[in-house]
Amino acid sequence: MERFALIGAAGYVAPKHMKAIKETHNLLTAALDPNDSVGIIDNYFPGADFFTEFERFDRYIDKKRRKGEKIDYISICSPNYLHDAHIRFALRNNACAICEKPLVLNPWNIDGLEEIESETGARVYNILQLRHHPSLIELKRQVDAQKKDRKYEIDLTYITSRGNWYSRSWKGYSEKSGGIATNIGIHFYDMLIWIFGAVQENEVHLFEADKSAGFLELENARVRWFLSVDEATLPGNIRAAGQRTYRSMTINGKEIEFSTGFTDLHTLSYEGILAGDGFGLQDARPSIETVYTIRNKIPNLKKGELHPFIKQGLLSLKI
Repeated sequence: MERFALIGAAGYVAPKHMKAIKETHNLLTAALDPNDSVGIIDNYFPGADFFTEFERFDRYIDKKRRKGEKIDYISICSPNYLHDAHIRFALRNNACAICEKPLVLNPWNIDGLEEIESETGARVYNILQLRHHPSLIELKRQVDAQKKDRKYEIDLTYITSRGNWYSRSWKGYSEKSGGIATNIGIHFYDMLIWIFGAVQENEVHLFEADKSAGFLELENARVRWFLSVDEATLPGNIRAAGQRTYRSMTINGKEIEFSTGFTDLHTLSYEGILAGDGFGLQDARPSIETVYTIRNKIPNLKKGELHPFIKQGLLSLKI
């Protein structure tokens, strides 16, 4: 049984990590969050120690290490801009880090973490759960097996409506979240690069606080993408049905279904990590480089191919 600690226990994704720790038959010994609305812990590890102050959590982890009861893994579910610091904290305490995406905000952060990995011998693992999705594993198998005489044509659309709270939280500040392409798009870019190969061209057509769009040319695909947290961008039939989320990926005009099958992906991720087969720093690097480029490019509608939603809305963009 491995000993775990968790940073960011009150966040949306934290229960998935608690569930994964429990289902892999390990122990959560301590959790940290400045917000004390963490009753969800009782569903999994009611005996875990809980801290609202980092300094006391740091003292606890250090005492455990000195008593020969060191924490083996620290799971990190904190805001994006704190991931780098919290990963460094884990490594310096000789604990492996299991971090939510995005692993870090900037490519050079990965270089620094590689140095600390080599100094401490502890490892950094990124949760890239779409790589465990059965439909996407099968898609990758098919793509790998097919002759690459021409590139796949892909339209990716992800709209997940968020209320006013979103822009008031850390997620609404690009310097903390990395912006919408980083915060809600990172796992899609990782999935696309994993399946269709390295980025050859990266163009941005729209980059706003609540929506973004662009074009990626990969080794084996041409991708038009659109991401949004603005309910007004939902297709009319989706809004009429009372739905607040829309996810679509078409490949050569055919819809790829991966809207279900997400239930156990974090547990599968933990099983891989514990078996020594998790996704490390170099696995995360291509998607980190991609989103860094996206948020630092000046949007230009004249380069790359437009997503259908942008084509239909040119007048609203005052072009």
